[in-house]
Formats: sequence, C-alpha cells, structure tokens
Amino acid sequence: MYKQPRQELEAYYFEPNSVEKLRYLPVNNSRKRFCTLEPSPDSPPYNALSTATYDDTCGSCVTDDLNDFKHKIREIETVMMGPDSLDLLVDCTDSFDSTASQEINGWRSTLEAISRRDLRADLVSCAKAMSENDLMMAHSMMEKLRQMVSVSGEPIQRLGAYLLEGLVAQLASSGSSIYKALNRCPEPASTELLSYMHILYEVCPYFKFGYMSANGAIAEAMKEENRVHIIDFQIGQGSQWVTLIQAFAARPGGPPRIRITGIDDMTSAYARGGGLSIVGNRLAKLAKQFNVPFEFNSVSVSVSEVKPKNLGVRPGEALAVNFAFVLHHMPDESVSTENHRDRLLRMVKSLSPKVVTLVEQESNTNTAAFFPRFMETMNYYAAMFESIDVTLPRDHKQRINVEQHCLARDVVNIIACEGADRVERHELLGKWRSRFGMAGFTPYPLSPLVNSTIKSLLRNYSDKYRLEERDGALYLGWMHRDLVASCAWK
Repeated sequence: MYKQPRQELEAYYFEPNSVEKLRYLPVNNSRKRFCTLEPSPDSPPYNALSTATYDDTCGSCVTDDLNDFKHKIREIETVMMGPDSLDLLVDCTDSFDSTASQEINGWRSTLEAISRRDLRADLVSCAKAMSENDLMMAHSMMEKLRQMVSVSGEPIQRLGAYLLEGLVAQLASSGSSIYKALNRCPEPASTELLSYMHILYEVCPYFKFGYMSANGAIAEAMKEENRVHIIDFQIGQGSQWVTLIQAFAARPGGPPRIRITGIDDMTSAYARGGGLSIVGNRLAKLAKQFNVPFEFNSVSVSVSEVKPKNLGVRPGEALAVNFAFVLHHMPDESVSTENHRDRLLRMVKSLSPKVVTLVEQESNTNTAAFFPRFMETMNYYAAMFESIDVTLPRDHKQRINVEQHCLARDVVNIIACEGADRVERHELLGKWRSRFGMAGFTPYPLSPLVNSTIKSLLRNYSDKYRLEERDGALYLGWMHRDLVASCAWK
C-alpha cells in the first residue's frame, strides 16, 4: 500500500535553520563533487559558498579560512551519509578517536531530534493551511512531506506516511473514495490478516486491558448467578471469552450455564475465513474441556441493525452486555437523525441487563472540525506508534504489515472522510458517561481485583505504560497520554 521512499546517497539536504541548506551535487568526474549552500526560496541570496569544491582526498569543502565550519561539515557528512558510506566521499584512511565518536553521536541525536520536530511541525502546517483553504501552501507542504515520511522510519515518520495519505485525500475531496479504495485493494490472505491482528494484540496491552477489565466486571456481577447470557456486540475472534470461561470453570460451587450471543463484523469475518460458527465451535470446544455448560447464538447483522428479537433474551437468565471497541462506529445525531449510537443504548437498557461493559479509545474525533481532529489523531496515534516501536524493530516486516493493515485505514478514515463515510468517530469517556446517563444507566463500580490483575499484566510490558483509576473508570495510557478507557454500567 505504501512504499518506503528510495534512499539516494547523493541527494541530501541539511537545513540547520530556515535560511540555508547544504546540498551535494554529483558530477561526471568521480573525484570531484560540488558543495553549495543555497538560500531557501523565501530568503535573500547567500553567496558565501556558492561554488566551493572539494577533493575526495581531503573530504572537506574549500571554505577559505573557515576551518571550524569545515570541521562541522565533515561531521555532518559522517552523520548523514553513515559510516559505511564514507568511502564515497573520502579515502576512509582516518580513524576517529573516542572524543570524535562522541561528538558524532551528539550530532546524530541532534539531527534526528530536528527531523522529528520538523516533520511534526510540517504536518501541522499542512493541515492548518488546508483548514484555512490555503491550497498553494498545502500543496507545497505535501511535496516537502513526501520526502520526510517513511513506513520503516521512526514512529512519527511512519504515522506521517498515513497522515499524509489522509491529507492528500482530504484536499482532493476524495476522502470517501480513497477510503473505499483502500477497502477494495488486495487484502492479505485471511490467515495473514489474522496473524497481524494477533501480533498487535500481543505486542501492545490495549486489547488485553479492555477485555480483562470488562471480564472482571462481568465475573463480579455474575458471581451468584447460575444462568448467564452474554451479548457481545463485536465478538471478533471470540478471544475475550476464553479467560472468562476458564474463570467460571474454577468458581466455587461449580460454573454457571453460559450462553454467548455474538454479533459479527466484516473485518473479523474475513480474518477468520468464515462465519460465526467458527467462533462458536471454538468456544464450545473450550467450554467442554473445562466442563462448563455452553451455548452459542450467532447474529450476522450489522450492529446498527440489531433488534431485540435478534438477541434471544430469555427469562431467568442474568444478562451481561459487552461493548468493547465498537460503539464509536455507530453514527450519532451529528450524522443521522436515526442516531444509532443513542438508540442502541436505549434498546440495551430496555433488556434490563445486570451489567454493561464499555471499552473505548480515549480520543475526541467524532464531531471535531478538520484541524482539531487532525491534531487529536496525530497526538493519539503518535503515542500508539511509539508504544509499538518499543516492542517491534523498525525494519520488522510484520510491524509494517501490522501498522498498514490494522491502523492505517483508521487514520486515513478519520482525516480524509466526512459525514456517513467517516466511521471512526471516537469520543472521550466524559461524553460516553453523558450518553449512558441519558439512556437510564448508572455506574457499576469496578472491583479492586480488576485493577490489581491489570497491574500484573502490565509488568510484562514497557514501564512507560501507566494505569490510572479515575471516577470509577480505568484508563490505560502511554506516558502522559490516555489511550483506552474502561468502565461498567447497570
């Protein structure tokens, strides 16, 4: 889908400030290259080094008596070209002592920091220009950004590739068609997509956090019940219920009779390579292994079309409803007068559930205008990409596939699409609280055991993840950014 920009050893630009840039121009004579310091288009000419030359044997530009500047240029060459490429520029007969190596590392760190800062700033400038309808500036920034992003670079470079895709589509007013084209483009084989989804599930604790916190609330609410009915509005591969079935099997006094109603979605169906019967058979086999009475009910309709009759609620069953990473896909009053988001909550409340679990990404992109929506998306996914970077190497082929097939579509959809075509519509937990309250729900306190269990889970991951409990809800974050929120209602 996205290709890594080809690296050209002879086409480097160094911009120490907004006025000047250093460029290497190859010529036919392999022993000579020209080094020019050119003004940027919006600055006055600067002629100090307009036609300087250097010879490979000395490895520096002729800068009259500017020996210090020559030394700095030499260090910049080393940093930008890399130690393995110096033979293109110099004879490589010199060796660096430890002091020089430390200075080079310092320059490398500085340049990388400048690159990250400039890319983020340029992405913001491009989005700002688009929000102000400054099309000339937007096009100019996009040309610059194309040289800066890479699906195998640093986190902001990788995210930048997908943000740029969204910006281009938004500017061309083709967001919807681009997103639909992404969904029609050749998919990986279903087994491969399932593998990518599993990798994301394993390398980051976001899904495990959501599933474990929801399961903890359900287990607490159902500890005295003998007949339990769980309605999962996006069952996916059914992996959330494996640990809950095992927990019920170990319950003092024996397990309850469990019935799970699973509602499907197209992505999960494709990944598993078939219908919900695959999930039902897998869970039934597990339940039999642990001697848990089990029944599975499949509902193969979209969530927005679900009616009470599809759910098969029976008298005498204690009902639990699970909304894990699904409600943000429901259009609300800003998209449709039907307002499926609130309608669905009212319908669930009418079923008199004992507990309802909510897990959602802690992001505000639902009704936000284009520019603040872009900023929120960049900041949110930057934290997510950084957390992936800790676990998977940047040149890891699977990492590239995971980000492209599991995250890129969401980013493009949020940035490029409007109206009903924008299906990724996240809200902060404060807004969800308001919606649940209006539907007649009241908060269901999470057990302290849930908190301690998730803390144990996070010990297997980077110490940059943080868990916080606020106002009866749990938040999982990366450093200073909340990423996922979980809570329960009754």
